[in-house]
Amino acid sequence: MISAKIMILGAVGVGKSSLVKRFVRDSFDGEYKTTIGVDIQTCDVTPADGDENVRLMLWDTDGDFGQRIFDTAYVKGASGAIAVADASRPQTIEKLKALLTGFEANFPGRPVRAVINKSDLVDISSIDLKPVGLLVSELLFTSAKTGEGVRELFNTLAMDVVRRRAV
Repeated sequence: MISAKIMILGAVGVGKSSLVKRFVRDSFDGEYKTTIGVDIQTCDVTPADGDENVRLMLWDTDGDFGQRIFDTAYVKGASGAIAVADASRPQTIEKLKALLTGFEANFPGRPVRAVINKSDLVDISSIDLKPVGLLVSELLFTSAKTGEGVRELFNTLAMDVVRRRAV
């Protein structure tokens, strides 16, 4: 079994913890509780294109870190990352772009996913991505509340981790 440390990055309140909880426990709690520091959850995944199981160690980070997260010991040894924004808060998309850039600069070649969460709250076509230079094709849209896109997000990231290790 492969173990992979996956960083969950994003601004405060974008739904990082809710995405992890939906994936690990298949549940949703609408009551907001802020993460202090880092919360670590694990979940075993069998990627669709392989027979090797992957243990995802999901490092759900405090949104107050921002770009400073890359100066902490928390990110050391990361195999990949998920950068999350809130569909109902456009300013979080700018932070998402900065976190993507920061992760790619610190961990070149490691898989990273750009996620717009809370897709159940807005019309996705109304989200303006031009100011941050992202394309819809570069994003995954999820809803931790409904579960939409959550399994796909973690499963495709697990497949990329396996592919990267095979190279």
